[in-house]
Amino acid sequence: MDITTLKNEYDLLLKELQNPELISDYQRFQELSKKKAKLEKILKKTEEIEDLRSQLQENQEMLGAEDQPELLSLAEAETKTLQEKLRSAQKELEELLTKGQRDLPEAVIMEFRAGTGGEEAALFAANLLLMYQKYAEKNGWKTTLLEEDRTTIGGIKNAALQIEGEDAFLHLQYEGGVHRVQRIPETEKAGRIHTSTATVALIPRAKKTQFQINPSDLKIEFTGSSGPGGQNVNKRQTAVRLIHIPSGLMVFSQGSRSQQKNKEAALSLLESKLLAQKEEKEEKEAAGQRKAQIGWAKRVEKIRTYNYPQDRITDHRIEQSWHGIEKIMTGDLDPVIESLAQYQKSQAQ
Repeated sequence: MDITTLKNEYDLLLKELQNPELISDYQRFQELSKKKAKLEKILKKTEEIEDLRSQLQENQEMLGAEDQPELLSLAEAETKTLQEKLRSAQKELEELLTKGQRDLPEAVIMEFRAGTGGEEAALFAANLLLMYQKYAEKNGWKTTLLEEDRTTIGGIKNAALQIEGEDAFLHLQYEGGVHRVQRIPETEKAGRIHTSTATVALIPRAKKTQFQINPSDLKIEFTGSSGPGGQNVNKRQTAVRLIHIPSGLMVFSQGSRSQQKNKEAALSLLESKLLAQKEEKEEKEAAGQRKAQIGWAKRVEKIRTYNYPQDRITDHRIEQSWHGIEKIMTGDLDPVIESLAQYQKSQAQ
């Protein structure tokens, strides 16, 4: 890795971003801004490493010259701490450089569906949707509700949430599967604990260069948006239903008051679903080459249990539990996400 080359590249990026003509090309501006942010992280980490090396050098010189046992012991302890920090920083830099080489999706679409458990399952699906919205908000990611079908008391039959942001896919890639909840439903008068499920599916958002639909293969329908229970809440026909004629795949979007925005959201969702289908077919054809950890985000299996009476969330894939369920359900998912990532790293080594 040539730091001088990276610094020169960073300086050129700054100059290009200051070009007034760039205002008219928003897509180019976004690309350059993302690249600038990545380079800043790499350069900042290299500066940290150089500083730690400099401190270690000073400590080594001190160890060679010091003759007082107390000060010698302190210098040795500080050297060990600095060496640990240096190893950690070098590992973080390696991850930053590796991540920069991978072609990760810039956005991910999360689909939520109520499973077994009737209205309670729909309410749990709504809880999961809100949890991931809050988690995205804490990370500064942009969220767009592409699709939503709610029940009369606010549960979700199905919904699609698009999350855009650096590292969004990296953090959320292991959240797909069956989520199970054990709790006393609000509608339960006898105080019995019910078990219900909801499924979460992850679809990397397709880039325009990855998959494009032939307009002649599309059937477009415009309807009025509907609220909980199906009642019409918008007399204008802003909701959009797209049907891909060759596959029969259908998507529906009503998240925006703008018909055009709903159409764009529906098209993005449809393209991503069709790309996912295509990739799944290719993976099945080449199943022998597929790594085990890839399956986590795609297999429909029970991955996690949310036990409210015991205030505990358990991830069955890594057999690990966390307490403080209310805090986690309001978007404090970092302990869970980080544990899954660490487990996957250990399996890959």
